[in-house]
Amino acid sequence: MKIGERLFDVDYDCYIMGILNYTPDSFSDGGRWNDRDRALRHVGEMIEEGAAIIDIGGESTRPGHVQISAQEEIDRVAPIIELVKKNYDIPVSVDSYKSEVVEAALKAGADMINDIWGFQYDRRVAQLAAAYDVPCCLMHNRANRDYGDFMTDLLRDMEASVAIGREAGVRDENMILDPGVGFAKNHEQNLTAIHRLDRLKALGFPVLLGTSRKSTLGYVLDLPSDQRVEATVATTVVGVLKGAAFFRVHDVKENYRAMRMAQAILREGK
Repeated sequence: MKIGERLFDVDYDCYIMGILNYTPDSFSDGGRWNDRDRALRHVGEMIEEGAAIIDIGGESTRPGHVQISAQEEIDRVAPIIELVKKNYDIPVSVDSYKSEVVEAALKAGADMINDIWGFQYDRRVAQLAAAYDVPCCLMHNRANRDYGDFMTDLLRDMEASVAIGREAGVRDENMILDPGVGFAKNHEQNLTAIHRLDRLKALGFPVLLGTSRKSTLGYVLDLPSDQRVEATVATTVVGVLKGAAFFRVHDVKENYRAMRMAQAILREGK
């Protein structure tokens, strides 16, 4: 898979996507990087620690978040995307589900789309992904938790997202699937989504796992969001074992090292 100017071996390798929340109200680091100089320094730190992609978001999607306007989101993300692309040679993903924001981000230099609604909130996002011929991560999400058989329904929802992409002209080679840990799921369902990641991979697309500091980890260990690094690392190792290719995390160094160690064990054990 080509993202920006880089090739990613999604069949035999794994990669870290570093999170840059350019927003004052993210659930775990809101406001911490909400300044261009600090944000740029943090991107440099994540690259040094092993990040292969930087995911930039301008709207918090934590539980109970208040949706901001597309223009406000554009005003946040477009300038910082331009700044990162000017200063660093690294692929940049835009974390948005609104077509106006996605279009502005692509024009600003974004190389990839990370859509938390998997094309199902705004189908024009799929059209933009096709027009710009960029990779897109399709995350599982829905407006309710009315599941029959949880994994069967999750996979069916993911297939619907893929179908929207194909109809718009998005190439299969440009689609990545994300089980959507923390979205429209209870804690047990989140754990099941991680445990059955291999079933998602069986659909034939690269898989991205995004569990970093999320509430399910706190639920299991009874820890606040700033004390969930080890729990995130554990999910990253499980993700490697289940075949995930990308890991979206806040704590790059710790997850990168754990990912590489898990890969080494798998490779030598064959």
